[in-house]
Amino acid sequence: LDSGFNAKLSDFGLAKEGPTDDRSHVSTEVIGTQGYAAPEYLETGHLTTKCDVYSFGVVLLEILSGRGAIEKTRAREEEDLVKWAKPYLRDKRKVFRIMDTKLVGQYPQKGAFMTSFLALQCIGDVKVRPSMPNVVSLLEKVPIPRHKRSRSKGFANK
Repeated sequence: LDSGFNAKLSDFGLAKEGPTDDRSHVSTEVIGTQGYAAPEYLETGHLTTKCDVYSFGVVLLEILSGRGAIEKTRAREEEDLVKWAKPYLRDKRKVFRIMDTKLVGQYPQKGAFMTSFLALQCIGDVKVRPSMPNVVSLLEKVPIPRHKRSRSKGFANK
């Protein structure tokens, strides 16, 4: 995020190696940032548009949880964000356990649930993973909370 809380995403070094024209995938050596690469890409080396959707799902999980995709400083069972979060995402009663503790429960629960469900779809099986246009359509349905602007130019707890 920039100082105005505008999202800034960059590619993971895969775009230039990805599908072009009418080809659905490119076979190449596996490259990419650990924690963001789709399992089917790691297994086959075939890069498809569904791999981008998986990576975006990981980014959604990072936003929701306040954690990185891979955090070696955490307990072994919590190092990999996707593996740690997935069981919670599957249970509506447990999904809020992944939320960033710095938010201290101050977030719209409906929006958090909708976003976490979308993240689960994005990191799910490639055969049922949504397309990126579908992801955008679903994101547009997530309610955005309206907050009064603070007079402060900075943050209380940086």
